[in-house]
Amino acid sequence: MKHEWSAGETDVLARAVVRAPSVHNTQPWWLELPDGEALVFERRDLELPFHDALGRDRSISCGAAIANLDLGMRVLAQRPDVALLPDPGRPELVARLTVTRTVPPTDTDLHRYSAIARRRSYRHAFGDAELSDYDVKDLIAASSSEGVQVKVLRGGEDLTALAEVLEYAALTVARDRGYQRELTLWTIHDGAGPARSTGIADGTLPSSSLPWAGLVRPNTALPDRDTLAQRLERETVLVFLTPGDTRLDHLRTGIGMQHTWLAAVDMGLAGAVQTQPLHLSEARASFIEKLGLAGYPQLLMRVGHPAVSGLPQSPRQRAANLLNRLDS
Repeated sequence: MKHEWSAGETDVLARAVVRAPSVHNTQPWWLELPDGEALVFERRDLELPFHDALGRDRSISCGAAIANLDLGMRVLAQRPDVALLPDPGRPELVARLTVTRTVPPTDTDLHRYSAIARRRSYRHAFGDAELSDYDVKDLIAASSSEGVQVKVLRGGEDLTALAEVLEYAALTVARDRGYQRELTLWTIHDGAGPARSTGIADGTLPSSSLPWAGLVRPNTALPDRDTLAQRLERETVLVFLTPGDTRLDHLRTGIGMQHTWLAAVDMGLAGAVQTQPLHLSEARASFIEKLGLAGYPQLLMRVGHPAVSGLPQSPRQRAANLLNRLDS
């Protein structure tokens, strides 16, 4: 017989999905839980035409939700098979997770599931302590999603190329009025208007913006390229690559990204993801050429020891809303 989800199990799965990271905290997904299965749907009505015109970040976000859902099923001892884009006739259906057997969760499953509620986007400067080579190897190993490779950016040439693409992107978006209006629309100002369940809470942002950490504003102070490269030397930056640039590649990127991020949190580290520079085709092409990358860079992840603790989390929808489209 197919496994019938109890009310408690349904809550566990919905809460796992709702806490996944997403572009501008749009939470672009639906969840359905028929007996023995879990279905994830992509909400294409949540568009970011200036930041994410092709919907790449939206699909990456759905990949992160799939990773969380998989972990939620595993901690319930329900081991799923994961099929991505399983039905060509239903393009909005991005994943079907089918229970195949009952298996106790592993220690890794339990640790990463526990990290879901503690994960935050860390947009501050990191502490001075560097990550060990063992930590970096563990983070790369955690991203075991089919077709996804992770490269550590280290050394002068890597960081110079990264500084160039970040500088170019920062200058571009700071002057892009459409992008800035969109970012303002999706930023929640504390105490301004009714409570919202989506968007970036300004309480999660540093008092002084970091141009290498995303969300550049017109008044963001931009260091020169050499200064930026020097600051990057004190950080660990991972670039996630895929052999193609299809929707399937983007979903797999989100899965690998989320497992790496949760592994980092479990290790006492903090992380943040940046994609905007890679949406600029000329910057992305230059980045690929200068680093000799064998694939398409999909996102950048900063990882390090947090210097700031107790950061709030941006708001989330009620878990029940994910299961009832009429209420969301």
